[in-house]
Amino acid sequence: MRVRIGDVDLLVSERRWLSVRRFSAYGAALAMTPYLLIKISWVVGALLGLLPRAEQLSVSGFVFLNVVTIGMAAAGITLALALVRPWGERIPAVPLLACAWIGCGFLIPMIPYALLDSLLSADDGASGADAAVLPGWEASLIQLSFLGMGIGLAVALPLYLRGRWPAAFVGRVRPDAAAACQGQPHRSWPAVTAVVSTVALGAINLYWAAGGTLGLRHPSARILEWHLQAGNFGIWSVVGAGSVWVLLHARHAALPLWIPVSLGWLASGFLVAWSCWKLPFAFYLAVASPADTVWPEELAVAAVHNVLGVVAGTTVLTVLLRTYRARLDSRHSSIVGADRGTVA
Repeated sequence: MRVRIGDVDLLVSERRWLSVRRFSAYGAALAMTPYLLIKISWVVGALLGLLPRAEQLSVSGFVFLNVVTIGMAAAGITLALALVRPWGERIPAVPLLACAWIGCGFLIPMIPYALLDSLLSADDGASGADAAVLPGWEASLIQLSFLGMGIGLAVALPLYLRGRWPAAFVGRVRPDAAAACQGQPHRSWPAVTAVVSTVALGAINLYWAAGGTLGLRHPSARILEWHLQAGNFGIWSVVGAGSVWVLLHARHAALPLWIPVSLGWLASGFLVAWSCWKLPFAFYLAVASPADTVWPEELAVAAVHNVLGVVAGTTVLTVLLRTYRARLDSRHSSIVGADRGTVA
C-alpha cells in the first residue's frame, strides 16, 4: 500500500492541531476551576454568616448573584471539555453553539480590556464595595481564571468548529456566496439591521469613551474602567459591522473566510451576552432606585442601548448563519452540476 507524501503531511498537521486543541481546552477548564471553587466558598460562607460582603447586597441577593456565576463557570468548564472529549462530538449543534456563542462573547472580547485595565489601573486588587469580600489574592486568581479560560477557548473552539463545520471556516470569501445571500428580498433586512445597529452602538460608545456626555445623567460617576468598557464595546460593535459588510460585499475574494466569520461570531456573542447581562440591572435601578448605586447613563438610555445590543448581535449572527447556508447550497449545486455533466 502506497501513501502519498502529501497525505502524510496532512495527517501529521491534523494531529498537531488536535494536540493544540486538547491542550487549550483542558487548560481552559483547569483555569476556570479556581473561580468556580472561590464562588462556591463565597456562597457557603455567606449562608453560614462567615463571609463579609458588600453592604449594597442582602444575603439572598449576594447568594443569588453568585449562584448564577457558579452556573456560568460550570457551563464554561463543560464547554471546554466538550471540545476534546468524544461525547462532545455527539452534542446537538444548537445547544453547543448557543453555549459557545454566549461563553465566547462573555470572555474572549474582554481579554484586551482586562489586559489594558490591569496596565492602567493603579489599584491592586478590588476596590470600593467589593474590597470587603475580595482579598487581593482572590482578585488575582479570578482575573487569571477569566484570562486562561478566554485564551483557551479562543484557540480550542475555532479548531473544533472548523473540524465539525468546515464550510463555515474553510476557504475564501466568495462573491457568489454573498450574492446568494443577498439575492432574496426577505434576506436583506438582517444585514441592514445588523450594520445600522452595530454602527450606531459603535459611534455612541466610542463617543462616550472619548469623554462625550450626551445621554449621560451622572458624568462625574465615570471611572477609568467605565471608559475602557465603553471603548471596548464600541470597537467590537464596529468589528461586527465590518464582518457583515465583508461577507455580503466580498470585493476581496482572496480574504480567508475564517477571518470575518470568527470576528462576526465573537462580536455578535459579545453584544448579546453583555447586553443581556446589563439589561436586568438597568430595569432594577429604574424600579428600585437605590440611593447608593449610581450609573453614569440615563437609565432609559441604558435600557435602549442594551436592547439595541441584543438586536445587533442577533442580526449579525443571522447573517453569519445565512451566509453559511448559502455556501452549502452553492457547494451542493456545484456537486449536482458536476454529476449531471459526468452522466451526460
